Amino acid sequence: MKKVAVIGGGPSGMMAAYCAAKNNDVTLFEKNEKLGKKLFITGKGRCNLTNYRDISEYFDEIVRNGKFLYSALYSMSNYDTLELFEKYGLKYKIERGNRVFPNSDKSSDVIKTYEKMLKDVDVEIKLNTKVDSILNSKIGFILDYNNTRKNFDAVIIATGGISYAATGSTGDGYKFARDLGLKVEDLYPGLVPIELKDDFLEELQGITLKNVTLKTVRNKKILHEEFGDLLFAHFGITGPIVLRTSSYINRLEDFKLFLDLKPALNFEKLENRLLRDFEKNINKEIKNSLIDLLPKKFIPIILDISKVKSNKFVNEITKEERHRLVNSIKNMPLTFKGLLNINAAIVTSGGISIRELNPSTLESKKVPNLYFCGEVLDVDALTGGFNIQIANSTGYLAGNSV
Repeated sequence: MKKVAVIGGGPSGMMAAYCAAKNNDVTLFEKNEKLGKKLFITGKGRCNLTNYRDISEYFDEIVRNGKFLYSALYSMSNYDTLELFEKYGLKYKIERGNRVFPNSDKSSDVIKTYEKMLKDVDVEIKLNTKVDSILNSKIGFILDYNNTRKNFDAVIIATGGISYAATGSTGDGYKFARDLGLKVEDLYPGLVPIELKDDFLEELQGITLKNVTLKTVRNKKILHEEFGDLLFAHFGITGPIVLRTSSYINRLEDFKLFLDLKPALNFEKLENRLLRDFEKNINKEIKNSLIDLLPKKFIPIILDISKVKSNKFVNEITKEERHRLVNSIKNMPLTFKGLLNINAAIVTSGGISIRELNPSTLESKKVPNLYFCGEVLDVDALTGGFNIQIANSTGYLAGNSV
């Protein structure tokens, strides 16, 4: 029976410890005073613990290195995860977008389920215990923690990323990996709000737009687009489509962002709609004729972008001006400043290079008996429960591989 150390008490670490403990003597190290501290705040405290979509559809939701996760996701699918949780008493429900939550809407009930699992297989849990270093020696791995040194036959690193540093995600796993000779890919914020440098931000602050499209464009080619809801804030934009977009653009350069305020209408249909509004408001100033088409605060902004004077009468608007108006509504330019700090990010993008690991075991190719799982890996997905499922699946694969 091997002595196995699992470092990190998030979902991937807890799942890895549970699986490894079936055949090994396992110690789980957690630097915080309790397990699952970051999990506790996910889904606004409700914990979106997985997604009920077929596992084959998960790969469309993985932004980076999805193919690498094939073995992990098929070793433990979302349905397998839910079956295991049910076995330990967790009741769940499925909501919009196939997102899965505990019936109680309490993330603490999910954490209690993990704790039951760990107790069931006699995992030794060391809370308030920060591992300072890992030394790879001829007699295995020597861990330094709390002025103590202890030998282990295998180590699973599940320390998370660097987002939400207050929950203990401070990049320890990346340091361990580098110290042991492994490559760590550059780190970026994922699922994070976007900063803009437009003059109209103050005017639009607090406005929510529903069913709009956010487009990422380079050289007039659309690189990515997201449809859904968006919120203007004092710093820029946030909301579901913004967070998703951020994970696709966090490594890009030389791109522009455009907002389509009327994605359900193509150019021709929108122009026809505009003509009908003009006909109805033929003797009004243009600024008073768009009230049925656009949110009130957007009207002066769209007119300014279109270079159409707001006090010009509708019957004076030229065809060229009308086309500019339609184009501005379909392609409202947003001036990208940057992504918010990684502490505002839901996930860390980047991490332990997948080239360093065996995808069917998550064991290091260079250092035998060293495994990695969860957010510390260079993989990340979109919102909807996919990242926590990846944590569980990779934890399952690493734990069973030991």
